[in-house]
Amino acid sequence: MSPASRPGRLLYAQSGGVTAVINATAAGVIETARAQGVPVYAARNGILGALREDLIDTTKESKSAIAALRHTPGGAFGSCRYKLKSLEDNRAEYERLIEVLRAHDIRWFLYNGGNDSADTALKISQLGKAMGYDIRCIGVPKTVDNDLAVTDCCPGFGSVAKYTAVSVLEASLDVASMADTSTKVFVLEVMGRHAGWIAAAAGLAGEGPDAPPHVILFPENVFDEAAFLTKVKSTVERVGWCTVVASEGVRDAAGRFLAEGGTRDAFGHAQLGGAASVLAQLVKDKLKYKVHWALPDYLQRSARHLASATDALQAYAVGRAAVEFALAGMNAVMPVIVRTSESPYRWRIEPAELKKIANREKKLPKGFIRRDGFGITDAARRYLSPLIRGEAPPPYGKDGLPAYVALRNVAVARRLPAFP
Repeated sequence: MSPASRPGRLLYAQSGGVTAVINATAAGVIETARAQGVPVYAARNGILGALREDLIDTTKESKSAIAALRHTPGGAFGSCRYKLKSLEDNRAEYERLIEVLRAHDIRWFLYNGGNDSADTALKISQLGKAMGYDIRCIGVPKTVDNDLAVTDCCPGFGSVAKYTAVSVLEASLDVASMADTSTKVFVLEVMGRHAGWIAAAAGLAGEGPDAPPHVILFPENVFDEAAFLTKVKSTVERVGWCTVVASEGVRDAAGRFLAEGGTRDAFGHAQLGGAASVLAQLVKDKLKYKVHWALPDYLQRSARHLASATDALQAYAVGRAAVEFALAGMNAVMPVIVRTSESPYRWRIEPAELKKIANREKKLPKGFIRRDGFGITDAARRYLSPLIRGEAPPPYGKDGLPAYVALRNVAVARRLPAFP
């Protein structure tokens, strides 16, 4: 059968927190499918778009618009945080998904996200078999937290890592300039609920006992207030100032987050943000130093202007591979990145079973955390350094701003009644 006559459509959806390069993955999916004569629909706002039959026809987009996704941050088709319950708990949702897929002759479903999204793709692959509908499901890796199992690294992480290392380097030069008469301690809070990959990446900003960041707080370690204050005090006394990087997921000995807002997202995760302010107040109260703190929040994951070239390339590659795997008849797999050489850095894409990835979390290895608990090891540097290499700046317009693309996102006509 020739590619142009291949029956059926491919449905692509984005899930969870978006990244600076998730749209590069979308470009990889759409361009690869087009080359094989397969039309691509996108679900608006992730799996919710599939449930609501709110689909986008990407064939209405120009070749240049799809190509521009490679340098455009955010989620071009909208994302969501929504985890499907088990088939036993909510059969109606699953039956609705099959109805929508069948109504639009969707034969391949690609879900671009993290741990929970891999679980969703796995469930839908199982659903197709249980309900007699031929659907091939591929999970596509994406997460700034770098916590997906099996894959060497996650698309989206390299760019956040680069942003974090650069921000720590630049802010530290600022603090060093003013430390004699002004700020002595700067605290930067980064993302990372249970895994300290982003915090670790901050360690790339400098090397040696006097280079920033002087203190890194990892979620893998229990926060020791006394040890932290001692480290900050000794650093200020020796260097004249101190840069601290803290993961949002830092916990005390009782397992409590330093800053938990009390609310939870759709996945049941505690809403975090505020560890930096807690630490800054602690330093101010106990050590009497002038402190500044920052919470980059969405800035760190949307900074496409500072994306890693390695990350952008890998993000596109997993999208391309996902389509190739799907059209080859694979099901319930994810294209993962395999590191084949450390120096020079080389990698390839391989399929991995979703059941080995869904609902699993890869934390920072103990061998990546320095013995004193406040920095990274040489092994961590060897792993992290290649992921932030290279620049992939977006094109800029006459107004001095990046020339990002906004898709038309033409809706597909609905064929089914509305879903409650």
